[in-house]
Amino acid sequence: MDYNLSRISDVSHMRDYARKHWGAETWLIRANPQGHDTEISDRVIDADPLDTDFINHVLSQMGKDSTKVTAGIVFSDNAVVSGSKLLERLGLPVDDANLALRAFDKLAYRIAEQRIRPQMNLMGIMLPEFVRIYCLSDLRNFAARQKKGVVIKPACEGNNRGVVTVEPGGDCELVFSQVTPYLEKGVLAETFIRFTREYSYDGLGSLWFVTEKISAKGRYPVEVAQILPARLHEQELLAIRVAGEQVNRLVGQHLGPFHNEIKLSDNGYRTAVIEPNRRPGGMKIWTLAHAVYGVDLYAAWVDSAFVGDVRAVLAPSACSAATVMLGVPCDMTVDVSELGDPQAMVHETLLLAAQALVLNMQDITLMECGWISGESRPVHAIPRDNSDFLAYACVALHNVTADIRDLVDLLRKQWLEVLSRILAVAHKFEALL
Repeated sequence: MDYNLSRISDVSHMRDYARKHWGAETWLIRANPQGHDTEISDRVIDADPLDTDFINHVLSQMGKDSTKVTAGIVFSDNAVVSGSKLLERLGLPVDDANLALRAFDKLAYRIAEQRIRPQMNLMGIMLPEFVRIYCLSDLRNFAARQKKGVVIKPACEGNNRGVVTVEPGGDCELVFSQVTPYLEKGVLAETFIRFTREYSYDGLGSLWFVTEKISAKGRYPVEVAQILPARLHEQELLAIRVAGEQVNRLVGQHLGPFHNEIKLSDNGYRTAVIEPNRRPGGMKIWTLAHAVYGVDLYAAWVDSAFVGDVRAVLAPSACSAATVMLGVPCDMTVDVSELGDPQAMVHETLLLAAQALVLNMQDITLMECGWISGESRPVHAIPRDNSDFLAYACVALHNVTADIRDLVDLLRKQWLEVLSRILAVAHKFEALL
């Protein structure tokens, strides 16, 4: 049920796996389906998971064929509530539909946390103060009470869209204008969590692992890289797991995927939940897990939809891996069709980074890369959300003595040099014409 367009290759892979290993057709439920939707599924049902009559709309289109559905998967944030309810109606295994709203609506999650504050505190989980924002004065009043600053975020929006921080004494009016488009569906303000390290507790069913997140500093805390495995001591890993499992209980996860974003204190004993998700992590985290742990989680997800369980323990990590977001040197409108092959550009970037780090290119594998969007569009030098980048790359590092975080930093810097040179050549060519 439903999916983000950035996941189209994952849906296609799951369709192929279900056909080969389970002899199953894949039916896709999606609002306003397009040609690419029919290419990655055997049947498409046009229904918006956010519509109040979603379930009846789907069942009416299925008719008697609804009895043929033997397994179901909810793949998007928008479908986590209505999709879970539909699978329950069909009598299929699914995570708790009654608690699903907490995995979609950040305000609903904070309210659920607040109800068990003493229990959360005993687990070392710090809960930020929060309030729903209806107007500018709400934001000003809340910000005036917060000595550590404030984070403003839409209640029901993914990809870090609309997430803005306000430092103590910052410009509330400017920030409020940026979140105004989200007011109808809910905007909340939270105490800024000063813990500097951020991770995600990821997995499927009872299988879990921890991913390290690298985020930008400043007003827009956008994710710029994801790293596996996370470099944590045993106590730190335990703290993340305790918080992540408690989140799963609060949002009703027990069978399907999860991606719970969690901050960790410098001493490694306290945590704070940024947000829960009942879906695979973005930024190709499951692709990284495949390289590091040797398990195809998308195939395991399909299996779990039919049989209800997955392998509970991952193999030891075989390498380190990262997804790196690649930007632009200055604010510009970019048409990627004029830049050439992204793989060639990323490969050149990797060569420069490897030389600077004195690494053998045989120790680096480029698993995947591509443009974020094929359309001509404005891209900011300081990204405002996770789509505000030009390209991405998934790399694996097979040198156990090297730190992949150093490679991540250099890739992002060297990419800007490679891109700037290509842009300069293109502009010079235009001037000659």
